Amino acid sequence: MLSATSAPVIEATLPVVADHLPAISDAFYATMLGENPDLLDLFSRSAQATGEQRSALAGAVAAFAAHLTGAEPAAIDHVVERIAHRHCALGVRPEQYTMVGRYLMGAIRDVLGDAVTPRVAAAWDEVYWLFAARLIGREARLFAQAGAGDGDPWLETTVVSKVTEAHDTVSFVLTPVGGGPAPAFRPGQYVTVAVDLPGNGRQLRQYSLSQAPTGGTLRVTVRRVRGTGDAPDGVVSGFLHDRVRPGDTLRLSRPYGDLTLRDDDTPLVLISAGVGITPMAAMLDHVARTRPSRDVTVAHADRGPDRHPLLAEITSHGSRLRSFRHLVWYERPAGAAHAYTGFLDPDLIPLAPRAEVYLCGPVPFMRLVRAGLHRRGVSDDRIRYEVFGSEQWQPARVAVSA
Repeated sequence: MLSATSAPVIEATLPVVADHLPAISDAFYATMLGENPDLLDLFSRSAQATGEQRSALAGAVAAFAAHLTGAEPAAIDHVVERIAHRHCALGVRPEQYTMVGRYLMGAIRDVLGDAVTPRVAAAWDEVYWLFAARLIGREARLFAQAGAGDGDPWLETTVVSKVTEAHDTVSFVLTPVGGGPAPAFRPGQYVTVAVDLPGNGRQLRQYSLSQAPTGGTLRVTVRRVRGTGDAPDGVVSGFLHDRVRPGDTLRLSRPYGDLTLRDDDTPLVLISAGVGITPMAAMLDHVARTRPSRDVTVAHADRGPDRHPLLAEITSHGSRLRSFRHLVWYERPAGAAHAYTGFLDPDLIPLAPRAEVYLCGPVPFMRLVRAGLHRRGVSDDRIRYEVFGSEQWQPARVAVSA
């Protein structure tokens, strides 16, 4: 809770800070990464190059400030949980919050100038540390639950096999070096893969686990990222596709992520686009193994049948269920049977009463689907989603981009 001294200051200055979030984010990252280039190992270079990363932290702090002033009372638990999981997957340490706070406050002063009086600076510093304390506490619990409480967040694994799933998409089956069971996880979670790139240092990327937890192996399914416009090719996905072979070693985080399947008999709708199918495949695999009587609908959109990963597995898992519907949309169907042409239409997806919906795919796709579900009466508490990259966490009233 904000102190009585800081609360009116934050209420008065939040709109100004929100209006300047892009500039604050740019100043923050430019200064912090310029003076501490080793921190680039924690960030996607492609996301930095395109500007995707830049509003995430400042937007999260602004969202938390809005929560503390009562403007956004309901959303912050979701924000904290998702960021805490992401930080654990990246190996963020508690001591790094001190440095981040210093650079963030410096960026606010640089951008807003004389408007940042000592009283304003103290109030925003209080907001930051309330937010940081909440994250640090949650991250400590997540590390402990994952078996990474000893300070080493990484797990060495051996690539057992590499399987082509579709055009530009491969799966890696992994097992811990030295034997032993793979870490436990819940369907829908992801791992971070850490790779050392020649001339580019260490880079970290998150990939969903694409099969149900079996105890013996982990599997990630990776689509090669092709750059378009000013965006570069994905250096990590390219490295994994071109350089990693069975028998090689990959360093992983433990599994994290809050888009996890609720294990009950509620009707389930899994909606994805592109490689967003990966957490859905793990969920469907798990349901087929443990609750074959559950009602499940799968809807997927892709560019064409040659781009559709894990299709055979989805069909196989679905065949083990008592009630299963499978809808597919292709932009270029190329003669594919039983597929719609064009973009996914939310109005055509069967929705059982009380159905719980999971979404994963590009942000514009999920916005479109979510809007369609809202039109059909599906409330937000029945829609869960996953975004990889730097999602904008800002609440509506302080949003820079939705």
